[in-house]
Amino acid sequence: MKFFVDTADVAEIRDLLDSGLVDGVTTNPSLIMKSGRDFFEVIAEICEMVPGPVSAEVAATTVDGMLAEAAKLTPIAPNVTIKVPLTWDGLKATRRLSAEGVKVNVTLCFSAAQALLAAKAGASFISPFVGRLDDIGVDGLELISDICQIYAQYESIRTEVLVASVRTPGHVIEAAKMGAHVATLPPGVLRGLALHPLTDKGLAAFLKDWEATGQKIV
Repeated sequence: MKFFVDTADVAEIRDLLDSGLVDGVTTNPSLIMKSGRDFFEVIAEICEMVPGPVSAEVAATTVDGMLAEAAKLTPIAPNVTIKVPLTWDGLKATRRLSAEGVKVNVTLCFSAAQALLAAKAGASFISPFVGRLDDIGVDGLELISDICQIYAQYESIRTEVLVASVRTPGHVIEAAKMGAHVATLPPGVLRGLALHPLTDKGLAAFLKDWEATGQKIV
């Protein structure tokens, strides 16, 4: 499974990149607002840091508007992925952009039917929102399972399942077991994957015993 980091905080991205575990970045208008910075400047800086896909989301809601904004965003860097909403206009824009060789991340997916349409439109990524479904009492991971199962039936589908709205490490592990290609994670969740209380307890015991030996390695 590939890990994308879901943030527009350049400092966070830089720190996580040092781990060698980040394969890409996703942003959205809310994350850009939170950064307090110019949209184009942030995307350009992230693209320079990250070799993998960097999702930049359009704000337009019409086909022509999405295509016009995509024309402004794609020249920023070769690894820009255009992020569009899963609407009819978004699907039409996806078809046009993918035909031109532009990577497209179709976002705000909440059903397997929507995911199937996005794949047929040529999306590079489909972003089903696990956490937001959980919030309304629907099992978000069941959607991931359904999409993975459907996509696996057809060799012609190249769309990658990008698990979004991830809230916990458990979401990541379950989605990985289902065969999802990518998970986009808030920085805190990505760091949380490395944590376990028994690791901390074991390390503390080892360090205490080592100190008792009075030895040094360096």
